[in-house]
Order: sequence, then structure tokens, then C-alpha cells
Amino acid sequence: MTWLSHLFGGPKDMAALTAGSQAPEISLPSLDGSKFSLRDALKRGPVLAAFFKISCPTCQYTFPFLERLHKNYGGQKISIVGVSQNNERDTKPFLKEFGVTFSTLLDDPNGYAVSNAYGLTNVPTLFLIGQNGKIEVTSVGWVKQEIEDINRKLAGGQEAPALPVFTRGEEVADFRAG
Repeated sequence: MTWLSHLFGGPKDMAALTAGSQAPEISLPSLDGSKFSLRDALKRGPVLAAFFKISCPTCQYTFPFLERLHKNYGGQKISIVGVSQNNERDTKPFLKEFGVTFSTLLDDPNGYAVSNAYGLTNVPTLFLIGQNGKIEVTSVGWVKQEIEDINRKLAGGQEAPALPVFTRGEEVADFRAG
């Protein structure tokens, strides 16, 4: 146990799964009534899974940028899914308020089985999962550089260069803790 984990409680091995790890299966209900399967989605292309709670200020900051990624690449061979740690009744107003149109799944608040399988300690936590089922990027909290990295990787499978996630003149924080 490091001195930091001693101070903040919890061993270091409880951290979110890292790049290179095999992504656990995600099989959850979607708010639109369908059932999402990571295995099936990976047949079409990479998956960006974004875990969140509606009360999280950093999630509220992050999700409009994820919506931009969805608008840039979501209609192609890439799936972007939110994984809410809240119930449907509370999640729907969050999505509307922050303009989120990508598919959103509900992790069971009674056990958070999928969140636990991914080793979540904070939200938001993003996992870019390659078609081979391996995690390519793990991002905890808001790290502007990691969003730019995800954007480049999503564009890498496309014919065109990466589309901008941030607009000229827009003030975007480099880091916000989750």
C-alpha cells in the first residue's frame, strides 16, 4: 500500500482497468429499451464506454464533449455509450440537460456489477475499447489531453482526419478531478 492509498483509503490495485487490459463484457439495458452487448458492438468497431453519475460536476462538464465525439464519429463504425450509475428516472433529465443523444445504459445501482468489473473508483471514467476487446485508453476524471487522444484514435479508423472536439477560442480546462 502506498502512502497515498493509505491516506485516502484503499489499495492501489483497486484502480480502474488500464490500457492493455481485456475489457469485461458489458451486457446492460439501454434507456431506449434495447439490450447492449459489448461483444456485439465490437463486431461493428471500437466502443467508448463512459461511466458516470448524474450528481458528478466533472461528468456534467465532460458529457457535452463526449456528445461532440458522438456527432463526429457515432454514425460510423464506432459506438459511444454512457453507463449511468443512476436509475432511469434520474438519468433521463441529465441526458436532456447536457444534450446527450448517444446510447445510455443503466448499471444496476444495487450492485454496480459492470462498474465494479471495470474497477471504477471515480466518475467519469472512460474506456476506449478496441475491436480486439482490449482497452486502448483509460481516462479518469477530465483530462483534456486524453480526450484529444481518444479523438485521434476514433478518427484513426476513419478516412478523414480527426474532427475538432474543442472549438477555437473555447476555454477548456486541462484537468478536473473526478
